Amino acid sequence: MKLIRLRDLLLGLRDLGLGQAPVLVHASLSAFGQVEGGAPTVVTALKNTFHTILAPAFTYKTMVIPLVGPPDNGLIYGSGKDQNRMAEFFRPKMPVDPLIGIIPETLRRLPEAQRSHHPILSFTGLNAERFLNTQTLQEPFAPIGALAQADGWVILMGVNHTVNTSIHYAERLAGRKTFIRWALTPQGVVECPNFPGCSAGFQEIAPNVERYTRFIRIGNALLQALPLQMLLRAVVNRLHRDPLALLCRNEMCERCQAVRADVLKRSKPS
Repeated sequence: MKLIRLRDLLLGLRDLGLGQAPVLVHASLSAFGQVEGGAPTVVTALKNTFHTILAPAFTYKTMVIPLVGPPDNGLIYGSGKDQNRMAEFFRPKMPVDPLIGIIPETLRRLPEAQRSHHPILSFTGLNAERFLNTQTLQEPFAPIGALAQADGWVILMGVNHTVNTSIHYAERLAGRKTFIRWALTPQGVVECPNFPGCSAGFQEIAPNVERYTRFIRIGNALLQALPLQMLLRAVVNRLHRDPLALLCRNEMCERCQAVRADVLKRSKPS
C-alpha cells in the first residue's frame, strides 16, 4: 500500500482546479489508506490549497428526547431515557461527533479555527466568519446557502452523497418536511427547529450531478468536487419532479416515513 504524503494531497487538491473558491469539506481519513501524519496532514493540505474552508462540527451528544412533543416529528417520545442521562451540555470547544470524522475535529482544534454556536449542527472553519455567522437555530444550514451565493464548492473526500449535508439544505429549499429536536445547553434545553431528515438515500442524486462533478483519486480515496449552486438546483429539481426521491428504503426509518406521510397528505385534494 502506497504511503500518502502531503505532496500527494496538495497535488491532488490543486488538480481539482477550484482556485480560491470557498469550500465545504466532508472527509474520511481511512478512505485514503495510509496517510503520513494522519488527519493533520490532510488539514494542512486543505489549508495550503483553499483560503476559506468549512466542515460540519455536529455534536449529537447534546440531544435529548422529551416525553411528549409535536406530532409527526419522526421521533418516538419517551424513548431516550438512557440517551438523556448521558447527554452533554453544548460548549464551544466540544469535540466533533466521531460519526463526522477526525478530519473536521482536527480542523476545529486549530488555534485560528472558528465555530458556529448551534448546539447540535454547528460548523467549523477557517476564514469563514461571514458564513458561520449566518447560522441560527431557525436556519441551521444557512452557512451552506451563503457559501453557494459565494460560488462555493462541496468536496467529498473518500465519502459519498450520504454524508453530503448540502443536500439537506436543498431539501429545505424544496419545501420538504423538517423536524424538531432538542439540545442540552448551559441555559437549559433548547428547541432546534428545521432538523433534517435521513440521508441514507442521498446517493441516488449521483447521476443527476455527475456531469458537473470533478473527480480525482488520491491513494484509495475518490474525491468529488461539486459547485454548490448546481448541486442545490439539481436536488430541488429532482424533489419537485418526485417528492419521494432520495428517501431511504428502511421501513423502520421514522423520519423517512414521516416525510412520506407528509407528501401523501399534501397530495390529497382539500
